[in-house]
Amino acid sequence: MPTIAKQTQNGKAFEYALLNSFLERLLVLTSVTVVESEPYKTAKKCFESFNKTEKGLYNLNASFAVNFLIDLEPRLSNGIYKNDVLQLEIVSDKQGQIGDVRDVLAIRSLQKWEIGISAKNNHRAVKHSRLSNDINFGEKWLGFSCSQNYFTEIKPIFDELAKLRTASKATQKWSTLGDYHTTVYVPILNAFKKELERLDTENRGVVAQKLVEYLIGNQDFYKVIKGKNKVEIQAYNLHGTLNLPFKTVKPKLKIQKLKLPNRLIEIIYQENSQTTLLVTLSEGWQISFRIHNASSRIEPSLKFDINLVSAPHTLFTNHLSLA
Repeated sequence: MPTIAKQTQNGKAFEYALLNSFLERLLVLTSVTVVESEPYKTAKKCFESFNKTEKGLYNLNASFAVNFLIDLEPRLSNGIYKNDVLQLEIVSDKQGQIGDVRDVLAIRSLQKWEIGISAKNNHRAVKHSRLSNDINFGEKWLGFSCSQNYFTEIKPIFDELAKLRTASKATQKWSTLGDYHTTVYVPILNAFKKELERLDTENRGVVAQKLVEYLIGNQDFYKVIKGKNKVEIQAYNLHGTLNLPFKTVKPKLKIQKLKLPNRLIEIIYQENSQTTLLVTLSEGWQISFRIHNASSRIEPSLKFDINLVSAPHTLFTNHLSLA
């Protein structure tokens, strides 16, 4: 297996544990099949690379989450008849690039129904997007192109970084630049802030919703976060496709639909920070954008660590203690 970063390996192993827990729990209740795709094989290899104790912890977290999700989603365990097969699969990472953050899918084609799970291992970041000379974040995230003014503003900074990288044969480190937070991060963040505000002004009422759909996910999903001695489940019911009944069988708990924002309220720097912008939207959404260099060596691009700071109070969240 090619070398996989530890965090990615952990995440893939958890995806496999979740799918396998669904399979074991539902096999006795309904007809189930697993799509043994390349993403599935990769996740299985990652899971099998851990020792018995670690595998046990993944399985314990997964089984707690799966038992809870079965109570929320009656269609997982209820088919119309024997040919109504529940299909389980692990999704390719490429889907995340087009705004679908789901890792594990459970599909019933005959019912034209599916739910997805976003599996997180000890982290809550929603996206890791990049900025560079040739990344049109407006087009990619929102469907509206960035202006020439934006690219004119960021180009000299990224060009200089590219020059330094080439001259040092990709060996020069960021630490040699001195206070690069002030000289690199702040002007890039200022340009990003100004452009996001412009995009919102020119596409009033649309950008806020598109931003949340790109960052949080354009499909409804459950987020399952594996933590220390607990597993957290969040329900992002943005379009009302989660928590549906099956005939007369109703979910054991009710999940409200989340309201998407229709307004960008403000973009400000986080207090005492030169690296993080806080974007506040209507309906109780707030998202943080922390810019950083992904490598210790200089490169002509920067990465965002994007986190959901607050969500509408109707966001369904449940903590399951494993202790």
